[in-house]
Amino acid sequence: MGLFSGLFKPRPYPSENRKEVADLIDELIRIGKLDDYLSEHPGGQFNAQCRHIGAIRIGRRLDAIGGLPLMQYAQEQVRRKAGKNLSSHLEYAWDEVGSWIH
Repeated sequence: MGLFSGLFKPRPYPSENRKEVADLIDELIRIGKLDDYLSEHPGGQFNAQCRHIGAIRIGRRLDAIGGLPLMQYAQEQVRRKAGKNLSSHLEYAWDEVGSWIH
């Protein structure tokens, strides 16, 4: 993949959702950096499967806006801005959200 390959691809969401998508991705990155997307124990911000409730909510909304391509785009933004480790945790946290399958 070339250095500029990601720069010129169309965004996987309608232009009218630009601000909402940007806000959701920013929130998703904040969640990862502050809380992570996975926990060793349920409770608080984490459900019975130890997945961050807010990250799941965001994943569902992204799926509603743009489906799997938008979720993949968001995960790539997490990888770029928060690192591979958190991106991997998000992959597990989103298991079975929309059409996402880990």
